[in-house]
Amino acid sequence: MSRIGKKPIKIPEGLKIEISESEVKIKGPKGELSQKIHPEIKIETKDGEVFVLPKNNQFTKKGRGLWGLYRALLANMVEGCSKGFEKKLEIEGVGFKAAVEGDNLILNLGFVNPVKIKKPEDISFLVEKNVVTVSGIDKQKVGEMAAIIRKAKKVEPYKGKGIRYQGEKVRRKEGKKVVASK
Repeated sequence: MSRIGKKPIKIPEGLKIEISESEVKIKGPKGELSQKIHPEIKIETKDGEVFVLPKNNQFTKKGRGLWGLYRALLANMVEGCSKGFEKKLEIEGVGFKAAVEGDNLILNLGFVNPVKIKKPEDISFLVEKNVVTVSGIDKQKVGEMAAIIRKAKKVEPYKGKGIRYQGEKVRRKEGKKVVASK
């Protein structure tokens, strides 16, 4: 039995959930998300809660694995439509900076040309000093966009220059020692 799959999902005020045979649509103040459902999974709503259940009260091995997955996906959709998600990235290094121009995020990271990252539809960028905030309603898209930005210049271990998630610990290495000649 899935520990995650058994837990009900509470529906906050102002959220509408439409359930059909093969799809779930969630509408909220932040936006609208939809998710296709595997044929072995059944979704029900009772008393302001969403339950993920087996279709015929019995799962196959694959169905047991999908049970917790679909419960987690639905929980993320509910949270995204009501509150939204955001990831913060810190830019560290002399001369490294970021700016938003139209639909692009422009990163000056010490390369010859600036790195331009195009903004997807449901994602928004916000730049304050050396912190880039990626926000949206879809947790997967927000995380993927943050990973693409981080990949532009990963943190190097000697001086700590580059792009990192806020709160990420970077293991620093010791550089070469200079030995005084006699």
